[in-house]
Amino acid sequence: MFDVTVIGGGIVGLATALQIQKLNPLLRILLIEKEKELARHQTGNNSGVIHSGLYYKPGSLKALNCIRGYHLLIDFCKENGIPYDLCGKIVVATEEKEIPLLQNLLVRGQQNGLENLKKLSKEELKEYEPHVTGIEGIFVPQTGIVDYTKVSLKYGEILQRNGALIKLEERVTGIQHKSGPQEVITDKGTYTTNLVINCAGLYSDKVARLTIPNLNVKIIPFRGEYFKLKKEKEYLVKNLIYPVPDPNFPFLGVHFTRMAKGGVEVYRQCE
Repeated sequence: MFDVTVIGGGIVGLATALQIQKLNPLLRILLIEKEKELARHQTGNNSGVIHSGLYYKPGSLKALNCIRGYHLLIDFCKENGIPYDLCGKIVVATEEKEIPLLQNLLVRGQQNGLENLKKLSKEELKEYEPHVTGIEGIFVPQTGIVDYTKVSLKYGEILQRNGALIKLEERVTGIQHKSGPQEVITDKGTYTTNLVINCAGLYSDKVARLTIPNLNVKIIPFRGEYFKLKKEKEYLVKNLIYPVPDPNFPFLGVHFTRMAKGGVEVYRQCE
């Protein structure tokens, strides 16, 4: 019998369980993950960037939560000895038409409370990234890199140390939704719980349909492609390089990221 059952062992599920445990250490918490390890999906395969909140509309929930989450993450890494690097990034304009958009980003960042943002001339870009070709840029010192798998594993370690139970290699196949305690059914057993929290990522709509068959919400995934620079070409990128976002295509474009676990990756968002 559990008080709370969290479905999903990515960073969202783990962080959710950890915050609940902090609020009430006496609660009996269960976390169920279908893979044999934590953080095997999006959490363990992203670009590892600690985002600063540069892009979001000032005062919006995205801006407020990104910046608050940024500070919570940095504090957690410091407290638990998790390596991270606030290396900064540059946003590069390559055409004249991008200059007003670049200026808008600078203003947004300042309004969101980012300090020491620096406008870069063509020559100054080379000081940060010698192999970049652009006409203007911005340096964002708050942006960093971290290994989110390490963060997630530490979340899991703390959860278990304080009494939570983590079940790996169990797939949730059903949820018996009643007026009282619920039953979470997996391919290996059944668990009784007072509250179920769905943190199943790209599978969260499928899990939700276990209790709401006619759910009118569907996850629409976008495919991202990662390319890794050859070892002998890693010198071309010192830290993080981003283009000016195209407002007609609501993603960050092709960007280059030095990884906390080593190497340099190139990320492209696709449909």
